[in-house]
Amino acid sequence: MADLDFPLNGQRVFVAGHQGMVGSAIVRALRGQRRCEVLTAPRRSLDLRRPERVESWMRRHRPQAVFLAAARVGGIAANQSRPAEFLHDNLAIASSVVEASRKAAVGKLLFLGSSCIYPRLAPQPISEAALLTGPLEATNEWYAVAKIAGVKLCEAYRRQHGCNFVSLMPTNLYGPGDNFDPESGHVIPALMRRMHDAKAAERDSVAVWGSGAPRREFLHVDDLADACVFLMERYADAGPVNVGSGQELSIAELAALIKDAVGFRGNIVFDASRPDGTPRKRLDLGRLDQLGWRARRALPSGLEETYRWFLAAWIETGPERSVRR
Repeated sequence: MADLDFPLNGQRVFVAGHQGMVGSAIVRALRGQRRCEVLTAPRRSLDLRRPERVESWMRRHRPQAVFLAAARVGGIAANQSRPAEFLHDNLAIASSVVEASRKAAVGKLLFLGSSCIYPRLAPQPISEAALLTGPLEATNEWYAVAKIAGVKLCEAYRRQHGCNFVSLMPTNLYGPGDNFDPESGHVIPALMRRMHDAKAAERDSVAVWGSGAPRREFLHVDDLADACVFLMERYADAGPVNVGSGQELSIAELAALIKDAVGFRGNIVFDASRPDGTPRKRLDLGRLDQLGWRARRALPSGLEETYRWFLAAWIETGPERSVRR
């Protein structure tokens, strides 16, 4: 296991985007694993797209470490219908927080990218070296371009200003705090919601976008948060680090697992008129393995846990009071 480069104990740590799925998981990990002061700023009090407001907040609170987990996110439908939002907001968030961190002399910043930054037909498993070697997947290119810019922004600040800014690329995520809207959510929460609604309405089938053939890798958000804390303390190189589970399955296999977790007894129907997205996406975890970190949660049990959270946060209390990504 790599030695500690930047111990978090005793530090003031700002989690940008703490109300989202990833940010809230990082807050849980920090409070459960480290003796540090966790700083947060609700959306209503700090718009991370506004540079002057972010810089003012940084001057007042003087964080020593920053986890940049804030982002405008969504599934294929959201990316296709709101491309300007996905590009503008994510560019603005990254540039505002990174520049404010430099001006505030933050000791270390960790930027959360996404595996969608890699080319659509990148060799599998996808290594970090695949970045910018081919065309992106068209269904989420706006988000991907913004995330690539964030990665390169961190590299540029390292080169020009000597900032200790690092990036990691998580695979597809799921877990507590996700967006379970059936139209704008990612594949796991959207399918979970559709199957839950179908079970409640006693419908006999649920439609799944695409052919079911694409293969994906999924990581529980609490495993990602653990990796974020691990890499913040131990990784200090310029290149990004892939973070994943190392396990892949088809969308059809995933749908069957979600069906079991929800207890839906109807049929799964694949709508081939809808886009599949990237045919296959599994990350090369060699760099992460060398550092000494591996995911711990199995997908079936993680899906069951996520469904229990969904029932409590979205059904029993309502989505407006739940933590949403």
